Amino acid sequence: MLDAINNVIGAITNVLYQPWCVPLILLLGGIILTVRLKFPQVRLIKDSFSIVNEKPKNKNGISSFGALMISTASRVGTGNIIGVATAICMGGAGSVFWMWVTAILGGASAICESTLAQIYKKRNPDGSSYGGPAFYMQDGLKMRWLGVVFSALIIVTYAVGYNMLASYNLQSTFREFSFYGKYTPAVIGAVLAILFGVIVIGGAKRLSKITGIMVPVMGFLYVAVAIVVLGINFKQIPTMFKMIFTDAFDFKAILGGFTGSCMMHGIKRGLYSNEAGMGSAPNAAATADVSHPAKQGLVQMLSVFLDTLLICTCTAFMVLSSGLGFNSEMDGATYVQSALKVTLGEFGPIFIAVAMTLFAFTTLIGNYAYCEGCLKFIFKRDIGKTGMTAFRIIATGLVFLGSVATANLVWNMADLTQGLMVLFNMPVILLLMKTAAKCLDDYCKQKKEGKDPCFKAEDIGITEETDFWR
Repeated sequence: MLDAINNVIGAITNVLYQPWCVPLILLLGGIILTVRLKFPQVRLIKDSFSIVNEKPKNKNGISSFGALMISTASRVGTGNIIGVATAICMGGAGSVFWMWVTAILGGASAICESTLAQIYKKRNPDGSSYGGPAFYMQDGLKMRWLGVVFSALIIVTYAVGYNMLASYNLQSTFREFSFYGKYTPAVIGAVLAILFGVIVIGGAKRLSKITGIMVPVMGFLYVAVAIVVLGINFKQIPTMFKMIFTDAFDFKAILGGFTGSCMMHGIKRGLYSNEAGMGSAPNAAATADVSHPAKQGLVQMLSVFLDTLLICTCTAFMVLSSGLGFNSEMDGATYVQSALKVTLGEFGPIFIAVAMTLFAFTTLIGNYAYCEGCLKFIFKRDIGKTGMTAFRIIATGLVFLGSVATANLVWNMADLTQGLMVLFNMPVILLLMKTAAKCLDDYCKQKKEGKDPCFKAEDIGITEETDFWR
């Protein structure tokens, strides 16, 4: 039964990742937005760093940094380690280059979708905010039905696809240890599910506090170890870069079999890691208490860069500089642990297991935050305590199921659902990019005048009522 389901999902996924489908929409959309927003990845990168330190004005509001950590918790996860290693094994070293391209172009997509989420966000009774793509679909395009469909898709992607995959990837890293046996996946899944179940009861505020501590700490440690590994393997660095760029521009190989090429695997795993253009991070961006929507758009661009250009690159450099060979038959977890074992000895696999545990846990709770908000949108905030409790139990159960599932099923499921999110969200933000561009221009104009930008909806021609910005 599971094999039949996997075959169907795999067949649909192969169609989605043909060059004329998800890759074209993602890359072409990123190029269009980059040009329309006047290359914000370069000219406004300094602003994205300075905005992170701003404090919320409402005592119940989530800071720009807090919202960044929720979205980064979802982005920075098992995909940054196992996903990158899998992409290299399946598509070659050139996959790393196409991950970089996806992230750089995705920076513009992240600004657009998160700025729109801020413009159309809603107010909670305590003064805090919530929102996401469903709301700019509902209020910006006047298509609530599309928001409902997209909300359901986010729930399936994150509660089923991504959270099951995070759980599977975590348990797979323990295969290198002698204690790993027949029941190990189930034991790890049960422990992870229990911890997850306890945390989600706390709600978004607790999620913000937990991720605000764990994400920076684990990110710093991971980068530090990567620098040490590169220092040890410094003689391999020229060879590593040669592999990446030679493989990336082998267009004969790419065009000869796109579905297995470095370009496809780089785009697919880059998307899985940084999520730019998917419409997930705007759910976190909408919770931030900022004086101008463009501010949080710029912060979300920073999250994309931290995820892929920093963390994913660290993984790629650590494994490629080790000199260990790889092929499409290898498992991503086995490859990354074996590569670090070559450089760091027995400490290598242990470090990856610890990093994966932290990455997986923050991914799970970050993903869940998106699901709960979308569920409330579908039921117009009236799901009730019983309904929410039932959903939390189901979400917890899926975390356990992921740990005992097969690799092909969880990867194909994640690829399918994330591809569908792109097909829904990218056309929408392209339709609404004029509004986002005007908002960003308004921010830049006020900055040029020496002001701390404050947004008023009517200044960019938004006449309909909004919960904020009046």
